[in-house]
Amino acid sequence: MTFNTGLLGNFLGFVAIFFYIVTLLPTNLRIVFPQTKKTGIPKFLLQQRRLIGILAFLVALGHGYLLVMKRDFDFFDFKTSWIYIQGVVTLTIFTLLAITSNDWSIKRLKKNWKRLHNLTYIAMFLLTWHIWGKMSGHWTYLTPISLVGMGLITILYLLRRYIEKRNELQKKKQKEVPALLPEKVEV
Repeated sequence: MTFNTGLLGNFLGFVAIFFYIVTLLPTNLRIVFPQTKKTGIPKFLLQQRRLIGILAFLVALGHGYLLVMKRDFDFFDFKTSWIYIQGVVTLTIFTLLAITSNDWSIKRLKKNWKRLHNLTYIAMFLLTWHIWGKMSGHWTYLTPISLVGMGLITILYLLRRYIEKRNELQKKKQKEVPALLPEKVEV
């Protein structure tokens, strides 16, 4: 019995994207749609995010392994490496995030842990580019679903960033207003 490693590799890529999107949902939902806090969904996803992120990494690793084996990549060839640069960089980011997804790393890296894990948002853009670039010309039924999912989570992230910036500016203005008011004169 033989199986198509390319199809299995693409399916694993789709599953990895699904898990990855789920890891990005909690904070984005909580800020963009605050009413979702009442459902408990963001809290549940946040509690499971580490596990889901590691699953995303493992499935993405399987995706990469199967496609490298099928296409017999030569990573020392600059042209080949450049063609797959988005996938390689994304998998490298996922590897760093998976390795440091534990309590020990949080304690050791302190505030740098959060900086490191913000790489996930760079991976979000790279992954969209990876899907678009690699599936261009030979879409499957999973390709548009993947692109729509990545597009929606990217829009949600951008809305979140806009709301966070707006709230920061409002807080800053509220702090400045009392400083501008004249002191109360007692008669």
